[in-house]
Amino acid sequence: MIKTAIAALLLVAGGAQAQSHLDRIAQSKTLTVCTTGDYKPYTFLRGDGQYEGIDVDMAQSLAQSLGAQVKWVPTTWKTLSPDFLAKQCDIALGGVSVTLKRQQIAWFATPLGVDGKIPLVRCADKKKYQTLAQLNQPEVRLVEPAGGTNEAFVHSHLPKASLTLFHDNVTIFQQLVDNKADVMITDASEALFQQKYFPALCAVNPEKPMQYGEKAYMLPRDDISWKLYVDQWLHLSTATGEYQQILDRWLAPAKQGY
Repeated sequence: MIKTAIAALLLVAGGAQAQSHLDRIAQSKTLTVCTTGDYKPYTFLRGDGQYEGIDVDMAQSLAQSLGAQVKWVPTTWKTLSPDFLAKQCDIALGGVSVTLKRQQIAWFATPLGVDGKIPLVRCADKKKYQTLAQLNQPEVRLVEPAGGTNEAFVHSHLPKASLTLFHDNVTIFQQLVDNKADVMITDASEALFQQKYFPALCAVNPEKPMQYGEKAYMLPRDDISWKLYVDQWLHLSTATGEYQQILDRWLAPAKQGY
């Protein structure tokens, strides 16, 4: 049975090599990357048309390891999966959460960290929104970006709360500051990052997420050689300290304008 499984894996790998992303990238000198560009500190599309953030720097590192240039493919959280398939991206990144639904259409590279859903609220209201029971009330005004795992969490765990879907994942935090909404459920990493830029906002219990989560890069599931390459690149990036240096650069105290 084990020999049969190994033989099957080798057969898949051999078949994938004929159209390997590694071969295509080597020939075209282009790494095609899907990203939303609206999720600080992982990916952000600036007004001048340039991307920046943790995963943007990592994408540049991956491209450099292949002697290639990055070709950015804009997407949204609502259309991430279909865009990833239709636009034939080599990788999708930018704070992407691992989900079984996404796993159905893609592979994930080795996760880079553990994350989870927590409330982001006005600091004066922290005690009001500690538990799911407190949040799951009709008078609680939730605001979330359309699509993605934040909206999915609300539908699954907070069906009684009042939900407004917001068009912009960059300016959405001002809705909380301006008292146009009470709570945004988001990943602990984003909540901790944004509270540095909005002193009126506080992450609630970031060390105890309401739902376990991981961040990882999405990869085409028809190419085992490409996944093995990306996983090895990630391993070396972590072992050499490159990834930590990138994290330190973006998670340092707030920079003006970001």
